[in-house]
Amino acid sequence: MADEAREAIHAAATPEHCYAVATDFDRYPEWATDVKQVEILERDEQGRGTKVRYQISALGKTIGYILDYDYADAPAGFSWKLDRADYLTRLDGAYRFEADGEGTRVGYVLTVDITFPLPGFMKRAAAGLIVDNAMRQFKAHVERAGGA
Repeated sequence: MADEAREAIHAAATPEHCYAVATDFDRYPEWATDVKQVEILERDEQGRGTKVRYQISALGKTIGYILDYDYADAPAGFSWKLDRADYLTRLDGAYRFEADGEGTRVGYVLTVDITFPLPGFMKRAAAGLIVDNAMRQFKAHVERAGGA
């Protein structure tokens, strides 16, 4: 059974800057500590990654997966769906970026399902931890990089 986690933060940066950072997949290993390698397999006519391969460290394992990205809501947000993966049957999510005073309200939702057996409470905790870490690291990187 898949578990969903949601979180929103306020980042001291413009929505445009937040969107640019979130779609710069090649640079994820510089600021997302669990992301070890990224390879953009396909791009759209605007140069955005539409199929991206990741290698991450999570739950004591190295996990590889490929995500398909959809930019229908760009630049207010974008979404992704799992194409294929090791240990995962679902890893679908979305970012949203809304102007909020002097910065941006960044929303993140992630639905995760893994193939190896874990009790439900551990799966929910893992999904929440992924989202919490992603948002804290994203905020720190966006604010360090400027863009206000």
